[in-house]
Amino acid sequence: MFSRTRVKICGFTRAQDIDAAVQLGADAVGFVFYPKSARMLSTEHAAALRARVPAFVQAVSLFVNASENVVREILEQVQPDLLQFHGEESPQECRRYAHPYIKAFRVGAPGLDTVDGLLEQCLNYRDARAWLMDGYHDAYGGTGTAFDPELIQGLQARLQDQDGLPPLVLAGGMRIDNVAERVALHRPYAIDVSSGVELEPGIKCHTKMGQFMQILGKAS
Repeated sequence: MFSRTRVKICGFTRAQDIDAAVQLGADAVGFVFYPKSARMLSTEHAAALRARVPAFVQAVSLFVNASENVVREILEQVQPDLLQFHGEESPQECRRYAHPYIKAFRVGAPGLDTVDGLLEQCLNYRDARAWLMDGYHDAYGGTGTAFDPELIQGLQARLQDQDGLPPLVLAGGMRIDNVAERVALHRPYAIDVSSGVELEPGIKCHTKMGQFMQILGKAS
């Protein structure tokens, strides 16, 4: 069991929101590079936001089935600490950049709707720095769609006796009114939140972020 639950807040578009998240104690901030997302950033905008992220807070760049050229441009211009792959990227595609990465899984999607299927897919990405469990939706990420907790519990049971595997990060429908319950049930390494602390897509609510961090701190 981890000493505390870490938190990544994802989908930033404004400098003042990053400043507030850092002050509130976020461990990581996420930038989205998915053209269909309302939180999509240009390379220039992302580079300016990334420059506000201080030492010991990680900057994470999120992609969904992006081309190699796009990912390499972001690596060069934005210089994220971590890449987050949220689509159907193969293990080879995730590894080609020789850069630390997180692999997201849409729990409940075809092939990921059983514990065995979820475990099999996760083990294909053993070198990921974390496995992120998101809810299944036609869209990718930031939808607020929750996953089936029994699938996560089943996965954790299968993993508990195995050493050296990536830790679990829980996303999908995390909000002020349910994060304490989710943490108590799953005891994850980290929580990833986006829509649950927003006024609208890409616009973070500083009050909600503060409440979320406070509740998470007490629940950890």
